[in-house]
Amino acid sequence: MKLLIIEDDKSLAATLNRRFTKHGFNCFETHQADEVLHSCLQLKPTHILLDMKLIDESSLNLIKPIRAALPKVRLVLLTGFASITTAVEAMRLGADDYLAKPADTKMILKSLTGINSNNEAHEIETDTMSTERLEWEHIQQVLNCNEGNVSATARQLGMHRRTLQRKLQKKPVSK
Repeated sequence: MKLLIIEDDKSLAATLNRRFTKHGFNCFETHQADEVLHSCLQLKPTHILLDMKLIDESSLNLIKPIRAALPKVRLVLLTGFASITTAVEAMRLGADDYLAKPADTKMILKSLTGINSNNEAHEIETDTMSTERLEWEHIQQVLNCNEGNVSATARQLGMHRRTLQRKLQKKPVSK
């Protein structure tokens, strides 16, 4: 399995490289947006971790060209600037998953491979999720990163705490 890590933070890229090498990936790094397509065509990775912000550019505009060059690649977008709007846009453009930083190794590995940390295979959804379901999943992920702190989660999502509490009281939307 070849993993291309597209991340402008070289120390984070090196850390991800070490972590995923231990999990059986042959890892490569690219740090600039203008190198991405060349690296994809040259290396032909099976998996890609794409940072949403490369220096001062959004990497959302790289998803379609990557998908055109490598239609079967498993593409996961990582971002420190998570929002429901960008999550929906990334999935619409062809990303397979969208993870907010900080995402731990187990979460990224699960997203890349479709295997839980206890090595049980799970089904990777092939259908596109509804916007409501994507929003629910994103809220749960941010809430988990904030260790259940509703106020911190509301601030990170840019919504009022009471609005978030109402959304959390609803049952998850099916696909």
